[in-house]
Amino acid sequence: MKRNIVILGLVSMFTDISSEMIYPLVPLYLTMVLGASPAVLGLIEGVAESLASLLKIFSGRMADRFAQKKPLAIAGYGLSAVGKLLFVVATSWTGVFWARISDRLGKGVRTAPRDAIIADSADENERGRAFGLHRALDTAGAVIGISLAYWLFTRYQGGYVTIFWLSIIPALIGVGLLFLVKEAKVKPREGIKSFAFSWRGLDPQLKFFIAVSLLFNLGNSSNQFLLVKAGALGFATEHVILLYLLMNVVYLVAAYPAGFLSDRVGRKRLLVAGYSIYGMVYLGFAVVDSSRAIIGLFGVYGLYTGLTEGVEKALLADIAPAQQRASIFGLHALVVGISLLPASLLAGLLWDLFGAAAPFWFGGGLGMLSAAALGLGLKK
Repeated sequence: MKRNIVILGLVSMFTDISSEMIYPLVPLYLTMVLGASPAVLGLIEGVAESLASLLKIFSGRMADRFAQKKPLAIAGYGLSAVGKLLFVVATSWTGVFWARISDRLGKGVRTAPRDAIIADSADENERGRAFGLHRALDTAGAVIGISLAYWLFTRYQGGYVTIFWLSIIPALIGVGLLFLVKEAKVKPREGIKSFAFSWRGLDPQLKFFIAVSLLFNLGNSSNQFLLVKAGALGFATEHVILLYLLMNVVYLVAAYPAGFLSDRVGRKRLLVAGYSIYGMVYLGFAVVDSSRAIIGLFGVYGLYTGLTEGVEKALLADIAPAQQRASIFGLHALVVGISLLPASLLAGLLWDLFGAAAPFWFGGGLGMLSAAALGLGLKK
């Protein structure tokens, strides 16, 4: 693996240590401490994630147009670090809203340029491994961050703000490591000026995959609803953190082998399996109410993420022209982001109106439908 891939993996690892020290606490902080409803949680997550995805297409476009990916990545990771500071001063759900906006905007700026650097740094027949390694290091950060959140939460007896303060340290380390990335010097590509945001100009397989991604993500609401569901079933806050840790440990174990396997057997099989697992897990969340079953579902959900996240990026890199990869990563993220706001808002409203099972019935059904569509229509 190339040096850039390892460095970017470490950057993501430290950034995820920071983010995951906070992430499993946010829904509990909002609902249990600040008194926000599931609908408010859906609003915050939907708006934050959608804005992030809207930025991804513009940052990807800029990275391709000016052949400068690293500065945008640095800016994005820096903005996410600022978001951690905003969590410290948040005393209402509106404060948490702005903290999440800053954090997700940073992700929106950095993701497409970073993924393009990874794709550019990997040999064509090793892209699955490259993205799998990146996702594994990223998820190793999540495992460390969640473990720290659990230890700190129990040590400081629910000291949310203390944990928010400490999360700033690994965020800054991640930004510093990014300066070690050596991006190839390439002249700005004026020819890409005509790059088609036009749907007609895209590869048919790319159009199909983006359409299926839109369908799938309409049912893929924020993971924070899984945490709230566990809390509603009686899990204490520290045990909810451990469930989230379990999910990420399974993700960590699966990510690199999934990427490696996709280089050998093709991306399609892994993605169909992953989407199917997602659908079954969400349907499981709709019907089960026992502690053991919930623990198992969190573990299997980690398998879904391990099978899909890196493989999706490798598939996009396979289809996209080399000089337009950042733009394609951004375009895919935009389409996914379009669905995130209604998905999270709808999940919150379904929960409020029809009970905790409703958003999971909806998400599970769309997950199974998307798996079937991918299996029938994708040729890669």
